[in-house]
Amino acid sequence: MRKLPHINTLVVKVGSNILTQKDKGVNLEFLSSFVEKICAIKKNISNIVIVSSGAVGAGFKILGYDSRPQNIIDRQACAAVGQARLIWYYDKEFEKYSVIPAQILITKDDFANRRRYLNARYTIRRLLEMGVVPIINENDSVVIEELKYIENFSDNDNLSALVGGLIGADMLLILSDVDGLYDSDPSQNSNARRIGEVKYINEELFNMAGCSVSGVGTGGMKSKLEAASKALDAGCYVGIINGRNPETMEAFLNGEDVGTFFSHIEDPFNRKKHWIAYAAGVMGAIHLDSGAVNALIHKKKSLLPSGITDIEGNFEIGDVVAVYDPDGKEIARGKVRYTSEDAEKIKGKKTSDIFDILGYKFTDEIIHRDDLVITAVTGD
Repeated sequence: MRKLPHINTLVVKVGSNILTQKDKGVNLEFLSSFVEKICAIKKNISNIVIVSSGAVGAGFKILGYDSRPQNIIDRQACAAVGQARLIWYYDKEFEKYSVIPAQILITKDDFANRRRYLNARYTIRRLLEMGVVPIINENDSVVIEELKYIENFSDNDNLSALVGGLIGADMLLILSDVDGLYDSDPSQNSNARRIGEVKYINEELFNMAGCSVSGVGTGGMKSKLEAASKALDAGCYVGIINGRNPETMEAFLNGEDVGTFFSHIEDPFNRKKHWIAYAAGVMGAIHLDSGAVNALIHKKKSLLPSGITDIEGNFEIGDVVAVYDPDGKEIARGKVRYTSEDAEKIKGKKTSDIFDILGYKFTDEIIHRDDLVITAVTGD
């Protein structure tokens, strides 16, 4: 038996690949058993949030399509209709157990804006206090990027990780269409071995992961590893299980050896740094020389103008930017203390020159260490 941490707040992510059927819409039999099991778990874990995909899958049949349309605008239309139908299905199922669900539709902008981010946290927490089960989905009908599979949330695996960090969840449980993380692709290798527990996420693990092959969901095991890494950084443990049988949720939470448990939280980010690293919108880029990279990563220093080689984008004081090494690899993100216009003027200069160049000086740092998050895998 596994020894799991005490769980007060649980986020459960259910994807299109198990919630819907490829060309048949929502799998109502599964949805019914899923909600039944959520309500059973809720007797022991009072705070449960569901991150649910399935809007497009729920809507395309209603609009007369034989299969999911490929056109972006048509898919957005399907999402708009399907989201209403999907939440109606959820509402009818939860009603059987006298549990109230709530619908929350989120875009990346809601996470990128610090005020809306905090408002979302307060709303979700209040709903949980009232015994409600929030059901969160990306607002696909107004966000094109996700439907094109261009990075934004990218998929609901990553959204669920951000939600876990947003509300301070203890556990993120990702329902997959496989039994967990394997040491090789189980669809290609009959001898593939399920990994029961992961203590460290590294490049070797990512090399094991593949892309989605279901033809329904946007996220594969690589996406789930990325989500697990983000959730762990927020202090939220992670489980990946086969969700086709909802009974597996309860088995995992009871400590049975099912799925893959990501068990090690070494140094979780504080809330602000988690927001900077994963939720905030990136408004520009700062490129560094090797000396500045070493100062940031190994010496844990703030970013001074002397090590900056190039500035990209238009950003204001307080915006989040990506920081790149000389090879163009992102190594960090942080909140800037100077605008892009002024940063351009003082790049490569000594801190003692800032006042003479700009006519004012807020601080020595372009990005203070307290507002900086290292995002590169350093191997240290």
